[in-house]
Amino acid sequence: MSELTHFNQAGEAHIVDVGDKAETHRIAIAEGWIYMQADTLARIQAGDHKKGDVLGIARIAGIMASKKTSDLIPLCHPLALTHVSVDFELLPDENAVYCQAKAETRGQTGVEMEALTSVQVALLTIYDMCKAVDRGMSMDKIRLVRKEGGKSGVWERN
Repeated sequence: MSELTHFNQAGEAHIVDVGDKAETHRIAIAEGWIYMQADTLARIQAGDHKKGDVLGIARIAGIMASKKTSDLIPLCHPLALTHVSVDFELLPDENAVYCQAKAETRGQTGVEMEALTSVQVALLTIYDMCKAVDRGMSMDKIRLVRKEGGKSGVWERN
């Protein structure tokens, strides 16, 4: 098992030195779900929510969040993202919205945290926009699906 890289030999937290790492094309894909009442999902689908286009606003929030990840996660490197996408799928049989975010950069460290932050904030935005009609919504299975690039290469969830 690998060691925890955010701690030095004395056990103190530090930002990982990536200065000697090669620049490579890095990609990360994350996903998550938000579950809600059927009526809430119907409002999102119809696009007649009084606050506006729920998924459009959540998409922008997810993209913006990916760019602010290093401001939120204390030991995360600030990255120059080259691409971020946030996509949604309505799942009426599950009364859920599925979210997938993809983050890319060319650099010395990965973009897993940016993709995960993007999904979480997109789902939180859906919650915020719909909480007046459904406070019981729940987010679940926010997780990394795939990462590419760097010394460790490709990792994919089974």
